[in-house]
Amino acid sequence: MTKNGKRTGARMEHWTLDDIPWDAFDRSRLDPELVKVVKAACMVEHRSSEYAEYLCGVFKGDDQFCQDARTWAREEVQHGKVLRRYAELADPDFDFNSSFSRFTTGHIIDTGADQSIRGSRCSELIARCIVEVGTSAYYSALGDASDEPVLRAICKHIAADEFRHYKLFYTNMKRYQQVEHVHLWSRLKTAIGRIAEAGDDELSYAYYCASNSAEPYDRAKFSNAYAGRVFPLYRYKHVQRALGMSMKAVGIKPQGRVGKIVTALCWRVFRGYVRRVERIAA
Repeated sequence: MTKNGKRTGARMEHWTLDDIPWDAFDRSRLDPELVKVVKAACMVEHRSSEYAEYLCGVFKGDDQFCQDARTWAREEVQHGKVLRRYAELADPDFDFNSSFSRFTTGHIIDTGADQSIRGSRCSELIARCIVEVGTSAYYSALGDASDEPVLRAICKHIAADEFRHYKLFYTNMKRYQQVEHVHLWSRLKTAIGRIAEAGDDELSYAYYCASNSAEPYDRAKFSNAYAGRVFPLYRYKHVQRALGMSMKAVGIKPQGRVGKIVTALCWRVFRGYVRRVERIAA
């Protein structure tokens, strides 16, 4: 969207698959457990165009934002493509088409909405900020945990994209907040609700489909298995940055007294959660 002749969305310059140092792939440094996570992530990223369709329905009439949302989706789909290529390089037996078909058949996204499920456009954009916060932290943690140089390079590119995407949604959220005046508690409720949804079926079901398991899907089992693979990768710096970005989206100063208390408390809760999922996974 334009305001006084200037775009409010973030400019999205991008890299390509050719920028990845594929020749540096080192199978001796491969972690099979991280490859399982990459397989799940590539499928989730591949269907981002469906989320763009949802957003353009919610933001109908805001042509510039819809254009930026479609650009965002193309970049997210590219994340799926580069992760797929890496997964197939790491595991030549990985059948993406079969796994992805199984995933999209079993996990349906409602793209026909014309109003946000969050109650307002501002709240919808807060939720999108939280998603980008989570993915930026996720790929940062995944890259830092890997010794394999190609995966590290891929994660560095994707994490930077997700941070930039956060700024896109944050800029538009601020614009809508000036119109809708969503109360702090409502913004906080939206953020907490979206964080809680990180435990929904999408990633655990993608993890199940990527495993090519013949057993029936057990949500609790595969959710715990996925969490046990992913969350132990996070270090304090990943969680601290994610919390700071989340609080900024809500309207709380991360470096203020409240922000510091929230960070310390959430880190303790997160570490307790990680210990629990590690015990379950073991």
